[in-house]
Amino acid sequence: MLSKKIQEALNDQINAELYSSYLYLAMQAYFESQAVPGCANWMHCQAQEEIVHAMKIYDFVHERNGKVVLKPIAQPPLTWPSVLAVFKAAYEHEQKVTVRINKLVDLALKESDHATNNFLQWFVSEQVEEEASACGVVDKLKLVGKSGEALFQLDKELGQRVFTPPAAQQQ
Repeated sequence: MLSKKIQEALNDQINAELYSSYLYLAMQAYFESQAVPGCANWMHCQAQEEIVHAMKIYDFVHERNGKVVLKPIAQPPLTWPSVLAVFKAAYEHEQKVTVRINKLVDLALKESDHATNNFLQWFVSEQVEEEASACGVVDKLKLVGKSGEALFQLDKELGQRVFTPPAAQQQ
């Protein structure tokens, strides 16, 4: 069974993951309005991942006889000054999520909740991947600079991304 503190923290994280999905959907919409469909696809895949993350936590709370409390989801920004600014914002957002996950792990350890700590280790590893992925696009966009041709090629590359749910979600 979850302690009250852990349950509240996990519910807050469900909300944060759903906000992340909203944020990436807003970024997708921005990219669609800017005629960069590959960037839009990358964000669409990212939004789907965040929903999977929220549902993993949702299911875990229920498995531990906790109560899921869904809260309002804040509205994300709607516009950005450039493609690079969007991906920088995505990278910075993932860094904030990493801090949140680490604080959850700290709380689980403080509460001696080994099951929650074990569960959260998947998210610790996932955040390494999430940050690296967003940072990689930022780095490529910096190389592209103001070259429209290079952005066109990068957009095509980003359009190849395919969302693949984690193995546990495919069953």
